[in-house]
Amino acid sequence: MPDMPVVYHIPVCPFSQRLEILLSLKGAVDAVKFRVVDITRPRDPALLELTRGSTALPILVTNKGVLKESLVILDYLDARSGHGKIARADPYEHAVEAMLIAMEGDFTGAGYRYVLNQDEARRSAFSDAMLAQYQRLDDFLVWQNPEGTFLFEQFGLAEAVFTPMFMRFWFLDYYEGFDLPESGFARVRRWRDACLAHPAAQQVNKEQVIKLYYDYAMGAGNGALVPGRTVSSFTFEPAWQQRPWPPPQKYSGTATDAQLGLAG
Repeated sequence: MPDMPVVYHIPVCPFSQRLEILLSLKGAVDAVKFRVVDITRPRDPALLELTRGSTALPILVTNKGVLKESLVILDYLDARSGHGKIARADPYEHAVEAMLIAMEGDFTGAGYRYVLNQDEARRSAFSDAMLAQYQRLDDFLVWQNPEGTFLFEQFGLAEAVFTPMFMRFWFLDYYEGFDLPESGFARVRRWRDACLAHPAAQQVNKEQVIKLYYDYAMGAGNGALVPGRTVSSFTFEPAWQQRPWPPPQKYSGTATDAQLGLAG
């Protein structure tokens, strides 16, 4: 086992980014080594042994053993790295924080189902489901801190959990034309925008997300190939910076490898 903890993760992984955000907040970015796994290739047997056969990432390899599930790893790193904890120290406030974090799974699921959808007739239903999730968040924030920006007075653990998802949902803006309405979502919009702008959360940018997640918009996630294509948008080469922006029209068929800048 390594002397320094190692996180294995996939490119632009939101569940890994929340770990990076936490470490940045704690001034401990060098406390963990991050190793990217190419999900367009079969998993290394040694990595599968560490994950006990699962392909789910990230995992954290420590000198005591392997930890799985990003929220578990987040809690471990918060307790182990840097000085002080990002999680709220007051028991009641920590419980409030936990209530908001518990809402993240449904929020994330709604966003990924939306982008993966290939039935144009169902777009409105997926948009409504996404808006319902934002409305739940808005209601919670109005309940707990109506005049504030973050859940509490500053960017904290709940923000570290949600911010990577706000960033990934740039793919909904681009491929579905989704945005929050001007009215009815002021509190959650203020929270989301402040999270997106926070200095500790700048590990990825919109162009990177849009280019790498193109195949998700075509219904193929986690490195799977879109029918008619031979290269995944998650490939390491050519680098995403060297590729053109993908076409935003997701319901008219996939662009070719050449059009996406993926052909050699």
